[in-house]
Amino acid sequence: MVLEANGGQVIQGCQTGDPDAFRIFFEAHKDRVYSIALRYSGNHAAAMDIAQEIFLKVFSSIEDFRGDASVETWLYRIAVNACLDFQRHTERHVPAWGEWIEAVTAKGESILNRLLRAEVEDDVHRVVATLPAEQRIVVVLRYTEGLSYDQIASILGCSPGTVASRLNRAHKILERKLSHLKGMVGNV
Repeated sequence: MVLEANGGQVIQGCQTGDPDAFRIFFEAHKDRVYSIALRYSGNHAAAMDIAQEIFLKVFSSIEDFRGDASVETWLYRIAVNACLDFQRHTERHVPAWGEWIEAVTAKGESILNRLLRAEVEDDVHRVVATLPAEQRIVVVLRYTEGLSYDQIASILGCSPGTVASRLNRAHKILERKLSHLKGMVGNV
Protein backbone atom coordinates (compact mmCIF):
# COMPACT_ATOMS: atom_id res chain seq x y z
CA MET A 1 0.00 0.00 0.00
CA VAL A 2 1.33 3.45 -0.91
CA LEU A 3 0.81 6.01 1.82
CA GLU A 4 0.77 9.76 1.36
CA ALA A 5 3.70 11.27 3.30
CA ASN A 6 1.52 13.97 4.90
CA GLY A 7 -1.51 11.75 5.33
CA GLY A 8 -2.99 10.77 8.62
CA GLN A 9 -1.82 7.17 8.32
CA VAL A 10 1.84 8.12 8.01
CA ILE A 11 1.61 10.62 10.86
CA GLN A 12 -0.18 8.05 13.04
CA GLY A 13 2.44 5.48 12.07
CA CYS A 14 5.21 7.86 13.12
CA GLN A 15 3.39 8.58 16.37
CA THR A 16 3.25 4.85 17.15
CA GLY A 17 6.90 4.29 16.19
CA ASP A 18 6.42 2.54 12.82
CA PRO A 19 9.84 2.63 11.06
CA ASP A 20 8.21 2.48 7.61
CA ALA A 21 6.15 5.56 8.40
CA PHE A 22 9.27 7.41 9.54
CA ARG A 23 11.04 6.42 6.33
CA ILE A 24 8.13 7.60 4.15
CA PHE A 25 7.93 10.90 6.02
CA PHE A 26 11.70 11.42 5.83
CA GLU A 27 11.93 10.60 2.12
CA ALA A 28 9.08 12.99 1.34
CA HIS A 29 10.57 15.95 3.23
CA LYS A 30 14.36 15.52 3.30
CA ASP A 31 15.08 17.61 0.18
CA ARG A 32 12.98 20.57 1.26
CA VAL A 33 14.38 20.51 4.81
CA TYR A 34 17.94 20.36 3.49
CA SER A 35 17.21 23.18 1.02
CA ILE A 36 15.96 25.48 3.78
CA ALA A 37 18.97 24.66 5.94
CA LEU A 38 21.38 25.24 3.05
CA ARG A 39 19.79 28.53 2.03
CA TYR A 40 19.96 29.75 5.60
CA SER A 41 23.47 28.53 6.46
CA GLY A 42 25.15 28.76 3.06
CA ASN A 43 27.30 25.78 3.98
CA HIS A 44 26.69 22.16 2.94
CA ALA A 45 28.16 20.64 6.10
CA ALA A 46 26.19 23.01 8.34
CA ALA A 47 23.04 22.34 6.30
CA MET A 48 23.46 18.61 6.87
CA ASP A 49 23.85 19.21 10.60
CA ILE A 50 20.81 21.50 10.69
CA ALA A 51 18.70 19.06 8.65
CA GLN A 52 19.68 16.23 10.98
CA GLU A 53 18.72 18.36 13.97
CA ILE A 54 15.38 19.18 12.32
CA PHE A 55 14.51 15.52 11.78
CA LEU A 56 15.62 14.62 15.31
CA LYS A 57 13.25 17.30 16.63
CA VAL A 58 10.46 16.18 14.28
CA PHE A 59 10.70 12.52 15.22
CA SER A 60 11.14 13.18 18.92
CA SER A 61 8.10 15.45 19.05
CA ILE A 62 5.80 13.92 16.44
CA GLU A 63 3.59 12.41 19.11
CA ASP A 64 2.72 16.01 20.09
CA PHE A 65 1.51 16.85 16.57
CA ARG A 66 -2.23 17.48 16.93
CA GLY A 67 -3.07 18.54 13.40
CA ASP A 68 -3.97 22.13 14.32
CA ALA A 69 -1.77 23.23 11.42
CA SER A 70 -0.73 21.34 8.32
CA VAL A 71 2.21 18.96 8.55
CA GLU A 72 4.15 21.29 6.23
CA THR A 73 3.56 24.31 8.46
CA TRP A 74 4.59 22.33 11.54
CA LEU A 75 7.72 21.08 9.77
CA TYR A 76 8.62 24.59 8.53
CA ARG A 77 8.25 25.94 12.06
CA ILE A 78 10.67 23.32 13.37
CA ALA A 79 13.05 24.06 10.48
CA VAL A 80 12.95 27.81 11.12
CA ASN A 81 13.64 27.30 14.82
CA ALA A 82 16.56 24.98 14.04
CA CYS A 83 18.03 27.57 11.65
CA LEU A 84 17.68 30.30 14.25
CA ASP A 85 19.29 28.01 16.85
CA PHE A 86 22.14 27.44 14.42
CA GLN A 87 22.71 31.19 14.17
CA ARG A 88 22.78 31.54 17.93
CA HIS A 89 25.54 28.95 18.11
CA THR A 90 27.78 30.03 15.24
CA GLU A 91 28.90 33.11 13.39
CA ARG A 92 29.44 31.36 10.03
CA HIS A 93 26.29 31.70 7.98
CA VAL A 94 26.27 32.95 4.43
CA PRO A 95 23.16 31.88 2.50
CA ALA A 96 23.50 30.65 -1.05
CA TRP A 97 21.73 33.14 -3.27
CA GLY A 98 22.80 31.85 -6.67
CA GLU A 99 19.21 31.86 -7.93
CA TRP A 100 19.00 35.64 -7.50
CA ILE A 101 22.14 36.04 -9.54
CA GLU A 102 21.04 33.49 -12.16
CA ALA A 103 17.85 35.46 -12.67
CA VAL A 104 19.85 38.39 -14.03
CA THR A 105 22.42 36.48 -16.06
CA ALA A 106 22.19 35.02 -19.56
CA LYS A 107 23.11 31.52 -20.67
CA GLY A 108 26.40 31.16 -22.53
CA GLU A 109 28.09 34.03 -20.73
CA SER A 110 31.64 35.13 -21.53
CA ILE A 111 34.60 34.75 -19.16
CA LEU A 112 34.31 38.43 -18.24
CA ASN A 113 30.62 38.02 -17.49
CA ARG A 114 31.35 34.95 -15.33
CA LEU A 115 33.91 36.94 -13.36
CA LEU A 116 31.48 39.82 -12.91
CA ARG A 117 28.76 37.38 -11.91
CA ALA A 118 31.04 35.78 -9.30
CA GLU A 119 31.82 39.23 -7.90
CA VAL A 120 28.13 40.13 -7.72
CA GLU A 121 27.30 36.81 -6.09
CA ASP A 122 30.04 37.30 -3.48
CA ASP A 123 28.67 40.75 -2.66
CA VAL A 124 25.13 39.41 -2.33
CA HIS A 125 26.33 36.58 -0.05
CA ARG A 126 28.22 39.04 2.12
CA VAL A 127 25.29 41.45 2.49
CA VAL A 128 22.63 38.78 3.06
CA ALA A 129 24.86 37.34 5.81
CA THR A 130 24.58 40.64 7.65
CA LEU A 131 20.77 40.62 7.76
CA PRO A 132 19.27 40.07 11.20
CA ALA A 133 18.04 36.50 11.69
CA GLU A 134 14.34 37.42 11.56
CA GLN A 135 14.81 39.22 8.25
CA ARG A 136 17.04 36.53 6.76
CA ILE A 137 14.57 33.72 7.53
CA VAL A 138 11.67 35.55 5.87
CA VAL A 139 13.88 36.19 2.82
CA VAL A 140 14.74 32.48 2.68
CA LEU A 141 11.13 31.35 3.06
CA ARG A 142 9.82 33.91 0.57
CA TYR A 143 12.44 33.76 -2.19
CA THR A 144 13.89 30.27 -2.00
CA GLU A 145 10.82 28.39 -0.80
CA GLY A 146 8.29 30.58 -2.59
CA LEU A 147 5.94 30.77 0.39
CA SER A 148 3.20 33.37 0.68
CA TYR A 149 3.15 35.99 3.42
CA ASP A 150 0.31 34.08 5.10
CA GLN A 151 2.26 30.81 5.04
CA ILE A 152 5.37 32.49 6.44
CA ALA A 153 3.31 34.18 9.13
CA SER A 154 1.81 30.86 10.15
CA ILE A 155 5.24 29.23 10.32
CA LEU A 156 6.80 32.06 12.32
CA GLY A 157 3.77 32.62 14.54
CA CYS A 158 3.38 36.26 13.58
CA SER A 159 1.06 38.33 11.40
CA PRO A 160 1.38 38.71 7.61
CA GLY A 161 1.98 42.41 8.29
CA THR A 162 5.02 41.51 10.39
CA VAL A 163 6.32 39.33 7.55
CA ALA A 164 5.82 42.21 5.10
CA SER A 165 7.59 44.59 7.47
CA ARG A 166 10.57 42.26 7.89
CA LEU A 167 10.82 41.75 4.13
CA ASN A 168 10.56 45.48 3.54
CA ARG A 169 13.38 46.17 5.99
CA ALA A 170 15.50 43.42 4.39
CA HIS A 171 14.83 44.86 0.91
CA LYS A 172 15.92 48.32 2.06
CA ILE A 173 19.14 46.97 3.55
CA LEU A 174 19.89 44.90 0.46
CA GLU A 175 19.13 47.81 -1.85
CA ARG A 176 21.29 50.22 0.13
CA LYS A 177 24.24 47.86 0.57
CA LEU A 178 24.09 46.50 -2.98
CA SER A 179 23.42 49.78 -4.81
CA HIS A 180 26.96 49.69 -6.24
CA LEU A 181 25.94 46.62 -8.25
CA LYS A 182 23.19 48.31 -10.26
CA GLY A 183 25.45 49.07 -13.24
CA MET A 184 27.11 45.66 -13.06
CA VAL A 185 23.92 43.63 -13.00
CA GLY A 186 22.80 44.96 -16.35
CA ASN A 187 26.15 43.95 -17.84
CA VAL A 188 26.39 40.54 -16.23
